[in-house]
Amino acid sequence: MFSYLSKKIAIPNNAKLKCIAWNGEQGWIACGGEQGMLKVLKLEDVKAIADVSPGGQGLNANQTLQGHADSVVVAAWNEQHNKLTTSDSNGLIIVWTLHKGLWFEEMINNRNKSVVSDMRWAADGSKICIIYADGAVIVGGVDGNRIWGKELDMQLTLLDWSPDGRRLLFCTAAGDCHSIDAGGNPVSKVPLHCKDAYTGQAEIIGLEWYKGQEGYSEPGCPVLAICLRTGQLQLMKDEMDDTCLVLKTGMQASNIKWNSNGSVLAVSGVMGTTGSGAALVQFYSYSGQHLRTLRVPGTGINALAWEKGGLRIALAVESFVYFANVQPNYHWAYFAGTVVYAFSKPDRAEACVVFWDVQTHETHAKYVRRLVTVKAAGQHCILVTRGEETGQCNVILCDAIGTPVDSNATVVEPLCLTMTSTHVVAASGDTVFVWLYSAASGTGNANAVGGSKLAQAEATFKIDAAAAALSPRGGEGTSNPITAIAAAPHMLLIGRSSGEVHCYTLPDLVSAGKHTLRCRPQALALNCNSTRMSVIDLHGVLSFYDFLMPAQQPGAQGSGVPTSGEHLAVERKDVWNMLWSEDSPDLFAMMEKGRMYIFRGLDPEEPVQCAARLCCFRDLEVTAVMLDDIMKAGIEPEKHQVLQFETRSLRDTRQLLNTVSIADTMQFIEENPHPRLWRALAEHALKARSYDTAEKSFVRCVDYQGIQVVKQLRRMDTPLKQDAEIALYLKQFDEAESLYRRMDRPDLAIDMRMRLGDWFAAEKLLKTSGSGNDTLMVTIWNKIGDHHADRHKWHKAAAYYAQAKNSDALADALYRLEDFEGLEQLTAALPEGSPLLLQMGEQFQSVGLCQQAAAAYIKGGEVKRAVDCCVLLSQWDQAVTLAQEHSIPQIQTLLFKYAAMLLEQQRTMEAVQLYRKAHFHKEAAQLLLQLAKSEAASHGPPLRIKKLYLLAALEVDQLKARMLNIGEQISTGSPGKAGSASTGTAAAAHTLAGLVELEAAGGAGAGAGAAVSAWHGTQAYHFWLLAHRQLYAGNTDAAMRTALHLRKYDDVLDPQDVYSLLGLTAFYNGFFGQCSKAFTRLESLTNIDEAKRESFADLAMSIFMKDPPNDPKTLYETREHGSIKLASLGMTSKPKASKREVCVASGKLIKDMSTAVCCKTCKQYTSYAERQDKDICALCHTQLPLGSSTSLMTSLSYLDTDMEE
Repeated sequence: MFSYLSKKIAIPNNAKLKCIAWNGEQGWIACGGEQGMLKVLKLEDVKAIADVSPGGQGLNANQTLQGHADSVVVAAWNEQHNKLTTSDSNGLIIVWTLHKGLWFEEMINNRNKSVVSDMRWAADGSKICIIYADGAVIVGGVDGNRIWGKELDMQLTLLDWSPDGRRLLFCTAAGDCHSIDAGGNPVSKVPLHCKDAYTGQAEIIGLEWYKGQEGYSEPGCPVLAICLRTGQLQLMKDEMDDTCLVLKTGMQASNIKWNSNGSVLAVSGVMGTTGSGAALVQFYSYSGQHLRTLRVPGTGINALAWEKGGLRIALAVESFVYFANVQPNYHWAYFAGTVVYAFSKPDRAEACVVFWDVQTHETHAKYVRRLVTVKAAGQHCILVTRGEETGQCNVILCDAIGTPVDSNATVVEPLCLTMTSTHVVAASGDTVFVWLYSAASGTGNANAVGGSKLAQAEATFKIDAAAAALSPRGGEGTSNPITAIAAAPHMLLIGRSSGEVHCYTLPDLVSAGKHTLRCRPQALALNCNSTRMSVIDLHGVLSFYDFLMPAQQPGAQGSGVPTSGEHLAVERKDVWNMLWSEDSPDLFAMMEKGRMYIFRGLDPEEPVQCAARLCCFRDLEVTAVMLDDIMKAGIEPEKHQVLQFETRSLRDTRQLLNTVSIADTMQFIEENPHPRLWRALAEHALKARSYDTAEKSFVRCVDYQGIQVVKQLRRMDTPLKQDAEIALYLKQFDEAESLYRRMDRPDLAIDMRMRLGDWFAAEKLLKTSGSGNDTLMVTIWNKIGDHHADRHKWHKAAAYYAQAKNSDALADALYRLEDFEGLEQLTAALPEGSPLLLQMGEQFQSVGLCQQAAAAYIKGGEVKRAVDCCVLLSQWDQAVTLAQEHSIPQIQTLLFKYAAMLLEQQRTMEAVQLYRKAHFHKEAAQLLLQLAKSEAASHGPPLRIKKLYLLAALEVDQLKARMLNIGEQISTGSPGKAGSASTGTAAAAHTLAGLVELEAAGGAGAGAGAAVSAWHGTQAYHFWLLAHRQLYAGNTDAAMRTALHLRKYDDVLDPQDVYSLLGLTAFYNGFFGQCSKAFTRLESLTNIDEAKRESFADLAMSIFMKDPPNDPKTLYETREHGSIKLASLGMTSKPKASKREVCVASGKLIKDMSTAVCCKTCKQYTSYAERQDKDICALCHTQLPLGSSTSLMTSLSYLDTDMEE
């Protein structure tokens, strides 16, 4: 960075200043000083102030505020509410507010006990903290009301808020720093490592905590600065950071202040530790790197303040206000007509890197984490970032739109960095890293680096070593560090703090001697033929060093690397930017304060008022950018922020061409030769149809194309055609098109636009002129589609590709748009066997659209790939169907192998889902039944067991339906065909095979030795759950009735659980007869031990000693049928089917079947009265058929379900 004094304002009556504050939002500057002096100033809104002159020139506002009687020592702005708070040495506090452009007193307060030491507004402007020298602390709101106050037993000097406003830091006269919360409660003591090497009481003069309003330079960077009077500076991430940076400024400090984005810290003071030296301001980066020293007239700096944006700083020196312009170290570069720059956003941790094409004004934004710097040369730029590992940096090579081309890593931190069209050179301490990126990316020549692209594509060496060799990182502690580097295609210069400049050859890195300067170089640059080097030292002084090339020395070998030279006496002060011309070794441009100078040799031209950054100097034109404005604009730079400046010789040539003859102008150019001047003369001669002069000028500027144009013009017969060709050569394309139209030659205009790549204009011309053909229009549409595709405008690209019927490009555009419906329509439109179908199948497959992918593969003739796609996307049903249709037997084997793997990994439900998708219902039902039995054996949740049985039952039903459906298809074969007589036999055989599968799946019933029926198990656990719900709801009668049905399911449920529930519900319902029968069954169980049997007997005795085993009435459900009576006789038989069905919603018997509805899935009945406006079956949860209103009215008779024997 660079800084220089730009303006000085004198304070009336020579009142010495005590404080200064700059309002970042409105631009107001508050200056407080002796004798109650308080002024509010506002500078003119200009880009840069170049004149250092006293007085009040350049001020938009200058108001003196009356109210203080003694020295104003503290001033603080509230930018959110546009208020100014000031305090004087008597402790008087005044709050000022703006009204109609003037400042008026709004509130006043005087504690009358002590002096205000400091006061700060919180970052959001909602509250202010005021501290007094006697230890009093007051926090108040923006409306003037006190929030809280405390008296601390310490002498306070400084304070600051944390960025979130939840903590406060206080500094004491004893040199300590304390942290308290927003309520005034002590939190901790801030560690001050800057006092470790200091004995005695150290005074803290600066406490600044950056609030993060404009984002952070990098995540986790230091934001808290604490400075001692002795010059020790401490940079911390927060108040408890033990890994802080401690710097020695080497001066007696007086003030510190962060700039508005927290990237630069200004420290003011006087040189030396005694306080008798010159006043100066030192600038440090957030990482502790010293950036610049600014000397200031006067004996000391009492206060300082930054302008928002960090481009100016105000200094209170005695009775003057000095303004210094600051040129920050932006991360930016220029290459190939592109400006690349980086800035931070408050809401993003990454740096936003923008690539801006200054010709087309297109921008491409990238977000990069831990960005260190940017550099560019030739056709590429590099982004240097900090790596994940400590001490490592990544170097990313990018093209003009920000696309990474190559990358590398180094352990050398790039404190100095340069780049050529083939090399990247970084240096730190005494270590240098060189990367031949053109060889690494495959664009270099085979002879580079000793004939090997990989042997020395990169090298790291220490400059003090005897020979360049690979070595680890080192040199940070050297006393002669590297301060500047410069490179040319065949030469590398490395400048050191001692003034030595080491010279190396490129690309082989052979040392070619040293040169000695009379200053410490801060920036080095070589002219286009490497004969002169520019040097900018630490203080901004520009000087030059002339090399004596080997060809100029007696007996030189002609290596092209200088071995001696001379440091010229010519110097220029306050230079902060310098750029050599790319095509003339004597031309260069430089920025001196707020002016730009162009030099020819060492003679300057007239200066231009400008504060832009120099980008490119070519063809006697300087390209510069208003980088300060671009950074403010963010990702939307504007055209006017790019400036063009012409040299005096080019301006004079243009003037001569308009005022004198061509011959006189040619004589002037002969005296001041340059290819650009000859080209300007040639262009003027073409317009004047002076072809001889034009041809001579083209020869002088070595423009072969121009010579050919002159020859072509001489062969043309009509002046109008010549004028059109001249306009085309001069890039006046609209004029050329107009001339072609006047000639009635739209075909030439169309051809011109196509050669220029202006396809939009070509399309318009083709439509309006009617010339051309359909093939030409298709070509134009394709090119326009490519134009939009290159800019990722896929909607527009797809529209043009569709017009051109370019299926390949259209498919890619639709895929990038995620327009899969359009992609599916394109699949249907393509002919069978098209290679594009396979590509589209891959696109569908990549996003999981299995059906569309399979259809594309099949239409493309790749059935096997369609099956593989279905398997990959776990769509086994489609895979099996396709395999059966196209006779691919391997799919079933693969399915069973995959299912076996899932079962080995105990992923049974995934195996079930696999079988279900593939329509292998038998296997799915078997796994579900096994899982249900396993859950029942381990006493799992009954609801889960019911669901497993239900899923198994549904799978069995689907298997049955599928077998019957296939049988019907076989039996209804096409009549009249051979073999139709055997279709009935085939249908019978297939149905029989299906019934065998059904039996194996558990669908044949629940007899002895057979698999338990899936529906039977579902009903068992359904009524088990229903009985419990009814019991817990207090409906003991319904619970007992439901429990009585469970006697039919003791082959699924544990008999002990069944009769325990029955006995419990009968007991609570008063049916002691049923309760007694339940205890009898429990005592007769053979699978319980004697202790359990005795406990049942004891419990039954205690119940029936009090209540006899009789039922109050006989219910139909209580009658024992079939197996129950035979079991008491030691015989077994299947129970007879009950004539009355059970309502699965309530567990009650249905008296009149016309009052119930039968579920089509589970074949069980539900009473209309129990549906409760729900059309869902309580057992299987499927939709029930709708019943008539007559049946619903009839169902009311069902409410009385007590039927005596």
